[in-house]
Amino acid sequence: MKKKIIPILVAIVLIIIIGCVSIGAKLIERYSYSRERADLNDYFQISSQEDTAIILGNEMIEERARLIDGVYYLDLSTVHKYFNDRFYEDKNENLLLYTLPDDIVKTNTGSTVKESKNGSEDLGYVIARYEEDTLYVAVDYVKQYTNFSCEAFTEPNRLQIDTSWDEIQVSEIKKNTAVRIRGGVKSEILEDVQQGEKVTVLEQMETWSKVKTSDSVIGYVENKRLSDIRSEQPIPVTDYEEPEYTSVTRDYKINLGWHVIAGVAGNDTLGSVTANTKGLNVISPTWFKLSDNNGGFTSFATSEYVNKAHDMGLEVWALIENIEYKNSIDMYAILSSTATRTQLIDNLINTVLEYGIDGINVDFEQISMDCGEHYIEFIRELSIPCREHGIVLSVDNYVPTGYTDHYDRREQGIVADYVIIMGYDEHYAGSEVAGSVASIDYVEEGIARTVEQVPANKVINAVPFYTRIWETTGSSISSQAVGMAVAEEYVAAHNIEVEWDDATCQNYGEYTSGDTLYQVWLEDEKSIQVKLNIMEKYGIAGVASWRLGFEKPEIWDEIVNYLNQ
Repeated sequence: MKKKIIPILVAIVLIIIIGCVSIGAKLIERYSYSRERADLNDYFQISSQEDTAIILGNEMIEERARLIDGVYYLDLSTVHKYFNDRFYEDKNENLLLYTLPDDIVKTNTGSTVKESKNGSEDLGYVIARYEEDTLYVAVDYVKQYTNFSCEAFTEPNRLQIDTSWDEIQVSEIKKNTAVRIRGGVKSEILEDVQQGEKVTVLEQMETWSKVKTSDSVIGYVENKRLSDIRSEQPIPVTDYEEPEYTSVTRDYKINLGWHVIAGVAGNDTLGSVTANTKGLNVISPTWFKLSDNNGGFTSFATSEYVNKAHDMGLEVWALIENIEYKNSIDMYAILSSTATRTQLIDNLINTVLEYGIDGINVDFEQISMDCGEHYIEFIRELSIPCREHGIVLSVDNYVPTGYTDHYDRREQGIVADYVIIMGYDEHYAGSEVAGSVASIDYVEEGIARTVEQVPANKVINAVPFYTRIWETTGSSISSQAVGMAVAEEYVAAHNIEVEWDDATCQNYGEYTSGDTLYQVWLEDEKSIQVKLNIMEKYGIAGVASWRLGFEKPEIWDEIVNYLNQ
């Protein structure tokens, strides 16, 4: 019997041993640390010897840098997106420009030399170069005008760039360990880290933490390998001191009226259009109109007008516009050419100085989205001689909407003296529905959105001195813009009963004749008063009005009350 039992016991023991070995092997396989290493070129998505990954702060971004002839470069769109959007490319003239408050720094693409009012300087590396159709700018050149830190690492190529220096969490490694792609002992190894090495702790989980090593490899280590996790304040980079964009602003509220002048003879109407005004301190004659694609403009300016305005205590901010010739000129052609912009600015400034004009009011409308970067570069460049000569630079803008963001009001608020909201044309000649030209919500929204981007002491809101009379027959809608007195005469002549509309804060009236509905949302002293109250609420720099001669005399009492608040 014993002889029969012993083989059975031996078999059972062997089975148990084999099972234990198998289970142990599986446990070892499951819980042992993998030594498989990740391909860092794949991890950093390196596609060539020039290709360079960018770690911006604590994240690898999708944009890439390039290492060319030992110099690191960023494409211009990446520079604009993350670092500095004042660098300007003129592809046709092979120029890279950087506009300062008092100078335009230039370099020709492919050159090692930059030129400024201080002369030429050879930097010893190609500052900007084209790779196919993409302009790349040397990182070291961008750093000349921008505060950020940049450290380069190789094998594979990567740049660690920091633009902010908020408090971070750091730790030392307790024991030699590995940084892995994911949290888990079976994850591939990115890099070995040694005892005592400092890492940045980006995220702490139950047993693993996401960290960044000193050479900018981001992965995971076990929490048990970290010691003394603590907060640390990085030392910010202050290599570049942002220059001051001084402004020619007034210490009182602006009260500007636009004076529409269609020819030199129109200058004789200065006295009549200002006869009933009160508190007016700036007049803006519509003198300058772009006339060709070479930066030429027509001028109706006269010294007599300026002298008379000055004798009346008025500053003259001459308006330059593109409206009259919008069908025969190409704004993109004008503004995208550095040579053309320069000619336009030089001629404009020379004219202003010749006649003793106090300011320039830029009214370029219907600027296309692809022209936005050229438009704001024009404003930057125009601000330089204006700042130098004490000429007030104001810029007219639509009420902010998503499709006018390319006007870049934030940059206007830095380089220009005043940003004027054209707080009207909510409904205009081409509108598909009838409505107010400036309801109170429309006006307030325009001011509120503008002061989010522009200092309130630089914002002027323009109010309408006109009303639209609307005619609707079936699906056909038309309107005509008329002054306040004409609008009231129309209401009286047609026995229209008007009532105050709380939604628009205007007197509204309508009547029907045959199949046609006639409607008016009146601009009058009451509607203007409500707008002025909103303007006072936001503490902006003043009021403008379109246009002189369309208003009722009573309007000026409301404006004077606003000026004195």
